[in-house]
Amino acid sequence: MPGPDPHDDTSADYEQFEKEQLAQDRDAASVDTADVDDTTAQNLVNDLGYADVVTPVPEDQVLIHEPSGTAFDSSTQLAVFHRGWTAGRDADAEVE
Repeated sequence: MPGPDPHDDTSADYEQFEKEQLAQDRDAASVDTADVDDTTAQNLVNDLGYADVVTPVPEDQVLIHEPSGTAFDSSTQLAVFHRGWTAGRDADAEVE
C-alpha cells in the first residue's frame, strides 16, 4: 500500500503553518559548512592558530584541533569540523 498522498492532507491550516515554522527554525539553527572555500578555511585556521586552538605539526604535515584532539591533513577539513564542533557546543550550552 502506498503512503499517504501529500495533496490529500486534511490537517488544519495552523498545523501546516506550525510544521513549516519548525522546519525553518531547524534550518536556521543548523550550521552551513558548504560555504567553506580554501581561502575561508585558511583564514579560519590561521585565526585558530593565533588563538592556540590549532597546532600545526610540520613533521607529520597535520593540524591538531586542540580542544578535541583531532588531527587533520587539510585546512578545509579542519575548518568544517571546527564550525560543526563549535555549533554542537553552542547547542549543548543552550540546552543547559
